[in-house]
Amino acid sequence: MIRGQVVNGVMSFAEKDTMMYKIEGEDLYLIGTSEHSMIGRFIDQIIPAQELPYCLTSYSPCFRKEKGAHGLEERGVYRIHQFEKQEMIVVCKPEESKQWYDKMWQNTVDFFRSLDIPVRTLECCSGDLADLKVKSCDVEAWSPRQKKYFEVGSCSNMGDAQARRLKIRVDDKGKKYFPHTLNNTVVATPRMLIAFIENNLQEDGRILIPKALQPYMGGQTEIGPKK
Repeated sequence: MIRGQVVNGVMSFAEKDTMMYKIEGEDLYLIGTSEHSMIGRFIDQIIPAQELPYCLTSYSPCFRKEKGAHGLEERGVYRIHQFEKQEMIVVCKPEESKQWYDKMWQNTVDFFRSLDIPVRTLECCSGDLADLKVKSCDVEAWSPRQKKYFEVGSCSNMGDAQARRLKIRVDDKGKKYFPHTLNNTVVATPRMLIAFIENNLQEDGRILIPKALQPYMGGQTEIGPKK
């Protein structure tokens, strides 16, 4: 859970209404992503320039209203109100944010491809960006069932918008400025599970286990249907 001051500092006000669950009678919200908690830890701080960049990651439960979501994606585990997700954030100098943005979304692409899941990136046009984002792209995995790509993660460069709202500053030899913040979904487990099963499912019901996962499965190479 996070406090309202942090929520207002890290989110678009429009997204806040459609995503966040508020605790009745408390100044607390259930987190929609651990990005908000990780950025919020720096609220009202002055960070020495030599300590940048901060690179943090978190695996946590996430809670979302998913208000306005309808259709086929409502079924199954694609769009649900509680799930678990690995998130990463970077707090860096303004001139370094473009480099970190490209590195972060590539991490997600490399992760999914290591599981033999075809993915692509789709850059969001400026008209689709929330009011705090400078640049954003979605990572999409191929769905053999739907015969199309579907979103499995997103990466955003927030510029100094979150830092301004949360009063996070950098002290560089007496010169103070706002850092840039970035966030990236490494993997949301329900959507990864969909992509993993659909892309590795065989006609006889077996699910092949990619080589990258076999060491964590005791050397097992496939999951067979129960007889």
